[in-house]
Amino acid sequence: MCENSVNVPQLKLSIGQVDDAIALSQQWLEQLHHLADHGKKPEASAEIAQAGVLLGEARARLQSSLDALEGRAASSDVTVELV
Repeated sequence: MCENSVNVPQLKLSIGQVDDAIALSQQWLEQLHHLADHGKKPEASAEIAQAGVLLGEARARLQSSLDALEGRAASSDVTVELV
């Protein structure tokens, strides 16, 4: 259950919860993007859309971290960067 003082199942669950929260934020951003677009605010719409893309990238990284925890990573070199 614990590996090197880390409860891996709990870590996986926590990553999943963060992914769910980001998914909800993505949905909200999509609605705001359409609202700004329909309100003739193209600059704001584009920035909001870009924020949604960045959240999608964050979700992909979370999935990669889950894959690494489960030993399915393409590479065993997993790095963490501060954003």
